[in-house]
Amino acid sequence: MDEFVRSKLTKWKLKDWIEAFKAEEIDEESLYHLDDQEINQLITKAGPRVKFKDKLKLLKEERNTTQTQKEAVNTFGQDLASISEKGKRKSDLLQGESSQWQPPPKRKYSCAAGSQSETEILSDVKDIMRRVSEGLHGRDKLSAFLKDKIKDLETDKRHLVGVFGKTGAGKSSLINAIINKDGLLPSGSGRACTSVIIKVEATNESKYEAHIEFITKEDWENEMQSLKQVAEDDVDDDDVDDGGNNVLLDPDGKLSALYGEAWKEKSTLSLMDSRYFRDIPEFLKSKRKIFKSDSAEELSKKFVKYTRSESNETEEVKRWYWPLVKCVTVKVPDNDFLDHVTLVDLPGNGDSNRSRDRMWTEFVAKCSTVWIVTEMTRAASEKQAWDILEGASSLLGNGGECQQIHFICTKSDHENPDDINRIKNDVMKEFSQQKLIKNHFSEDSVQVFTVSSKEFLKGENVNPDVNEILKLKEILKKLNDAHSETLNYVSGAHGILSLIQGARKREVIEQKNDVYADLLEKLSIQLNKVEKAIEEKTKAFGQCLCEGVEKSLNLCKKKLKFFLHPIGAKDRTFHRTLKSVVRNDGIQKPKTGKPKNLNMILAFSLTESIDKEFRDTFPNDVKCGHFNGAIDAFSLGTDSLIEKYKDVELQLKFLKTEEKNIKAKLNKIILTQKKLMYNSLTETIKDNMKECYKEAAAFKGPGTLKNMRDAIERHVESKMDMFEEAKNAMLEQLDDLKKTILMTLEETMKKSIEHSLKTEACLLPDVSKHLEVVKRHCDELIGSQDEKM
Repeated sequence: MDEFVRSKLTKWKLKDWIEAFKAEEIDEESLYHLDDQEINQLITKAGPRVKFKDKLKLLKEERNTTQTQKEAVNTFGQDLASISEKGKRKSDLLQGESSQWQPPPKRKYSCAAGSQSETEILSDVKDIMRRVSEGLHGRDKLSAFLKDKIKDLETDKRHLVGVFGKTGAGKSSLINAIINKDGLLPSGSGRACTSVIIKVEATNESKYEAHIEFITKEDWENEMQSLKQVAEDDVDDDDVDDGGNNVLLDPDGKLSALYGEAWKEKSTLSLMDSRYFRDIPEFLKSKRKIFKSDSAEELSKKFVKYTRSESNETEEVKRWYWPLVKCVTVKVPDNDFLDHVTLVDLPGNGDSNRSRDRMWTEFVAKCSTVWIVTEMTRAASEKQAWDILEGASSLLGNGGECQQIHFICTKSDHENPDDINRIKNDVMKEFSQQKLIKNHFSEDSVQVFTVSSKEFLKGENVNPDVNEILKLKEILKKLNDAHSETLNYVSGAHGILSLIQGARKREVIEQKNDVYADLLEKLSIQLNKVEKAIEEKTKAFGQCLCEGVEKSLNLCKKKLKFFLHPIGAKDRTFHRTLKSVVRNDGIQKPKTGKPKNLNMILAFSLTESIDKEFRDTFPNDVKCGHFNGAIDAFSLGTDSLIEKYKDVELQLKFLKTEEKNIKAKLNKIILTQKKLMYNSLTETIKDNMKECYKEAAAFKGPGTLKNMRDAIERHVESKMDMFEEAKNAMLEQLDDLKKTILMTLEETMKKSIEHSLKTEACLLPDVSKHLEVVKRHCDELIGSQDEKM
């Protein structure tokens, strides 16, 4: 069974019969040749069978139409080659003949307002554009340009919702309740701990799936060496920081999970022997391991050992493979709001394993919404919840794309509405006191919800004012709403079809020349406006960073002394903390509690100096507009030109959609680059500190703590110019971004204007019928959007 058959059955809402078609190895070719008897055997119920036959009939008609078009084009090409240059101009020939090979579409489209769902509209328009693309057989530049534009219409925007919370807060139960699949993610044990990243998303398949992605063999070997080194160091059971948090890695937990007690007597090399990985050959082959099951509970039993560090409910598990796992993706069938949304269950502090930590960082930076899950009884005062949010705030805010933070207070079973309101108010009051978090988020971006997953999954009468899981589901449905994707695709298709139909007109040369010159002049003016807006912001950033450099120079020694000589910390305890910091490029991530990042501490005055300006310039809510809306304000004024140049109206409509598309593309580029730009301040400091980290990590024996402290202090003293270097690196990236924006705008729009108004005569299909259908769909979607607003 191939993807073509699976996608058609899914589109036709016949997913229940996918397995039957798969068992009989029905592919695209055999699908077209199924007879009634074979269909009766494949689909045993009358209702779905009638629907299938009707859809298959339409599909065959579409294929016949496409084949007829291809044959006509081939015949036309042969005729064109044999025609003498005498008698008729080439442009007349192309115009007359090209309209003959495009037969009217046999498929009927219902265009009445509200007659089709957005999913059906999108499917119809995609079918139209597929056939149009297949009909563009010319080898001219315009045909190639149009085919590329049709390909560019396809997008798969996915929203990431990051779920954070301490062990036992109820993250897994919440996710199970949200997707209404009790038992999918293991939960319920106070000792159980989700140790790896778990993604939950929808699938078109009929079974539940778990895709296990492993770290590399090299990564595991390197991590084992680090873990064994930590374990071999002198361990003090009293190794906790002043906040009572465990400050150590957990070598015994990780190595014992996989090897039992055998690791203590064996070398790293012997522990890499293949016999330890017989049950997971995929790890040795750098492949994914995939489980499939008919039920959520059955799947959970299969993958639990790849995600949990401990669980009372699965005591029969003797070996745990989570130390080798990079990420687990759980795919859920029949889910109506995870098609474009992924729930990501995230460990709070990242990971000591570098590849897992890189993935954690990437996921956090891509989250558009974050859920902080905490128990109802201590919602406002739960230190670990606030520590998690504070530790990740720079990655989520100015260094990420998070727009909404939701505090979700679990276990609201016996609460009354008055208590609920008090708890919500307490959380918001606590947020107002979180200075570091507020550097990245305003109170408008924070909401508080109360839930009881247990009550919801029981199916009992749920008080929506106390148990707000339905409200969370509604939020996810809005995120998943394909309206913007559908409208973007349909309006883009409308523009492309407008250009095709408009380009078939071979007269109005004078008007084309006039509007061509007019557009180039407007383009130059608009580019200057964008450039000026970016340069104004660059100047503002320069001033902020100069202040940040000066403040860094003044406070650097004080901050470093506070870090290297923490008040109340025992030297023995801090020795191990600092050893962990220097071994990991300035970062220590304990099992619980706040991570310690010396690079961020040194860069703090720089990042703080630009936080407000950065948030205003690069808002995560793209509706606010980057560079004070300069990108969104870019316009060639095509609407006014349409009034003036009626004969090239269709080409101008295409340019209007191109303008919209390029601005959307630029917003994505800016969102990606602004993360790198913001984080570059800390990264520059980290690069400058690596040499001293390496030096400090090499010290052993008596006096190690003093030697490490002295080495770091000497190095920072000699590297005071690193703050100026960080400033210059960020301003350079900002200048590069300006060049990228201007170049992308100029090249894309010039190319589109050129192909719209300066193309040579070429063979193009008559798409007037398609254009009419797509225009009606486009108007319907725009009207629907206006009603919602």
